[in-house]
Amino acid sequence: MRNLDTSRSDDTPHDGSRAGAWPILVRVAPYLWPRNAPAMRVRVVLAIGVLVLSKLIAVATPYFFKLAVDTLSGEVESPTALLTLGAVGLTLAYGATRLVSTGFQQLRLVIFAPVTERASRRIALEVFAHIHRLSLRYHLSRQTGALARIIDRGVAGIQTVLSVALFSTGPLILELLLICGVLLGVFDVRFVAIVAVTIVVYVAFTFIVSEWRVGLRREMNDRDKDMNQKAMDSLFNFETVKYFAASGREEARYEAALRTFQSSSLRVTYSMAALNFGQAFLITAGLVGVMVLAAVGVERGTLTVGDFVMVNAYMLQVIGPLNFLGGIYRQLRQSLVDMDEMFGLLDRPTEVSEKPGAAALDVTRGEVTLKDAHFHYDANRPILKGVDIHVAAGETVALVGPSGAGKSTIGRLLFRFYDVTGGALVIDGQDVRDVTLQSLQEQIGVVPQDTVLFNDTIGYNIAYGNPEAGPEQIEAAARSAQIYDFVMGLPDKFETRVGERGLKLSGGEKQRVGIARTLLKDPPIILLDEATSALDSETERDIQDALDRMSEGRSVLVIAHRLSTVVGADRIYVLEDGQVVEEGTHIALLAQDGRYARMWARQLREEAA
Repeated sequence: MRNLDTSRSDDTPHDGSRAGAWPILVRVAPYLWPRNAPAMRVRVVLAIGVLVLSKLIAVATPYFFKLAVDTLSGEVESPTALLTLGAVGLTLAYGATRLVSTGFQQLRLVIFAPVTERASRRIALEVFAHIHRLSLRYHLSRQTGALARIIDRGVAGIQTVLSVALFSTGPLILELLLICGVLLGVFDVRFVAIVAVTIVVYVAFTFIVSEWRVGLRREMNDRDKDMNQKAMDSLFNFETVKYFAASGREEARYEAALRTFQSSSLRVTYSMAALNFGQAFLITAGLVGVMVLAAVGVERGTLTVGDFVMVNAYMLQVIGPLNFLGGIYRQLRQSLVDMDEMFGLLDRPTEVSEKPGAAALDVTRGEVTLKDAHFHYDANRPILKGVDIHVAAGETVALVGPSGAGKSTIGRLLFRFYDVTGGALVIDGQDVRDVTLQSLQEQIGVVPQDTVLFNDTIGYNIAYGNPEAGPEQIEAAARSAQIYDFVMGLPDKFETRVGERGLKLSGGEKQRVGIARTLLKDPPIILLDEATSALDSETERDIQDALDRMSEGRSVLVIAHRLSTVVGADRIYVLEDGQVVEEGTHIALLAQDGRYARMWARQLREEAA
């Protein structure tokens, strides 16, 4: 009875568009420079200013070290104002400049942190809201655990890119240029040449190897998602695993996923070791080359010991940013991969969307009409083939028929999980495609075959029907659904937690909570989608009484498997192969001695057996 989408495009997980880095960075820019948040823009400017100042101070710091060494060694050629500080004073000045530079960098973090947090929050909310707008077809083909991990990694990637793109790469380049300028001014072009060659080769090596590692990392991500999804799927189906004594199978399945993830993780680790060693080799070669030139200069008397020390200090400052550059590139590249996957979700078009300027649904009577409705999940497999159904105001209309006849599909069309591919679905003369989704779904209540509850309290789940309801209204809804006495007998009463998907409650208890939730919503139109088919006969009778009371004064569409639950319906439609083959009351359909009469007779025999 549940018609699943089998289209190839939606069954295939979408893991991102694999866009280039520039388009992704362009998409991030508005979050970095928010249009309607001048305070955030001020923070960005201040953070940049503080960071540039810290870099200027950092580049000047080794010069104080040089003067202190020259003062101690007695190699000062011409006195300057700074030399009047003496060796101790210069050493203190050296320490002060280092501290101030570090302090400004930390101040930058403090100033910019709200910008990063705001950006990550806004994009996470945007992706979350978009996923809720995607069609049921998409959600039936996707793995919830994998979606959650894509969002988590994507949001973390946003934070990394915002920090890296603005406050690491630019300042790093600035610092390297300043150091090269100092080396050229104080020493000669040979020092700058060695530093420049070291930087160019280091950057090229880092980028090439890191690009190779991106493929390995992406493979590890895919296997990580698969491993976690298998674990979550197994835990969600805990009872099913026990029913089939399949704990061993699940362990073996999870172990196989762990092994494939471990294999990918090891390749990533080994490639990281190779990258780190190659970077260390290049950096060491450049450092030794510059220090040899400085040592030769000291031996020849063209440089002082202070110059030798200053060259070493500047090279150490070069090494730090270069090592950081490798880390920056790896983080940035991985973050771009993660963000690409997340933006792939955001770029997926919504199958069902509102028309521009759509009006709110105005329900005055509650009439529901399907006019020559056609629908298919796959063009080669039509589900509805010209269905005409009418639910008058205050009527209870039932849909019956074999599995796959299209009954539940009609319920999904009513909520606009999908749109008809032909014909129309009209409520009080308004085509549901012409009204807002919010107003449509606010006017319809549903009690499904399997009520799924949030992992929260009974009170929270009932109040989900109307978040503004007070305790008295929640209790009244519980009484009407015949669950009040049960709840009051629990130690925590309405604060009792129901567990994952409501698994701590029985089927009948979950259904009653679902009925109470729908009663609290108080909709003019109600859909009962096989609301009692999964219950035993005694529980079914109790639930049916609650459903009958809930249906009073409302337009009700009942999707039923057990015909005994719809004998009192004002009209019954018998569906078969996506078409209405019979229509009438229970008595009239029995008198026709057709498809419905045969279904009734068969169920009577099954109940008597």
